[in-house]
Amino acid sequence: MMKRTVWITLTLVALIGLSVSAEQTRQRRATRRHSKTGQTSKRQVKKTAAPGTPAFKDARAELYKTVGDVKLYLHIVRPKGLQASDKRPAIVFFFGGGWNGGSPKQFEQHCRHLASRGMVAMAADYRVKNRNGTSPRECVQDGKSAVSWIRANAERLGVDPERIAAGGGSAGGHVAAATGTVDGLNEPGEDTSVSAKPDALVLFNPVYDNGPDGYGYDRVKDYYKEISPLDNIKPGTPPTIVFLGTKDKLIPVATAKEYEARMKAAGNRCETHFYEGRGHGFFNYGRDGGNDYRDTIEKMDKFLSSLGYLK
Repeated sequence: MMKRTVWITLTLVALIGLSVSAEQTRQRRATRRHSKTGQTSKRQVKKTAAPGTPAFKDARAELYKTVGDVKLYLHIVRPKGLQASDKRPAIVFFFGGGWNGGSPKQFEQHCRHLASRGMVAMAADYRVKNRNGTSPRECVQDGKSAVSWIRANAERLGVDPERIAAGGGSAGGHVAAATGTVDGLNEPGEDTSVSAKPDALVLFNPVYDNGPDGYGYDRVKDYYKEISPLDNIKPGTPPTIVFLGTKDKLIPVATAKEYEARMKAAGNRCETHFYEGRGHGFFNYGRDGGNDYRDTIEKMDKFLSSLGYLK
């Protein structure tokens, strides 16, 4: 009887030892896989961050960047029925405000509309002068970080990493345009292995000339050629749609025509829609009865449909 008890005990010890050894082997393999992918573990930390307070109802706020004590969020509106296994097209909007102020709420209705059409639509917060004491350089850095974060987290978000558009109005249009044209101005020390370049641009009276005759030159004159979208057009710049009022006091019609001409000369797609007699910000939801908002939305939809973003 004693021999049988000893035999059973030894057998159990052996089985437990094999189980522990197998688990240790599995953990070592998992560790090797993470070490090979470099930044993956850091991205995972971002994925598990607690959500913030949404800028508008029914949105989800996800942390995409932390700089010192400043936390920046993307306010995400998801289409009905979205699954993590989906590969939906996405768009991120950047608010206007002269790089001084503004709110992600500016593009709430744009996000709601595109989510209703099946896209994952987002409005980004980014650093501005009045809140953070920053320059246009930091605005662009944040814009690039946002696009890169979306692409890095595409699988979890149900997003197609090859169909990410960027949009914005005025200074936010500048941020969006810069993500698609400027090669540098990434956040110092940030991983650049994931592309921060969007696949399409939707620009509403954008500030895309920062040269001596353009908007904001006095604030970027020491590095305007690095940050001005007009001066960084090249083959491969994302297909672009632009909306501009002919009475815009900040963005001349001539600038828009020059931008389109340079885009086409480089072999890129660019279509500009001029709105006769309209001033800066004419496209915003609720402005002047909403007719221009609805018209720009319709043209935006056609543009995105032509790229395979909408059906």
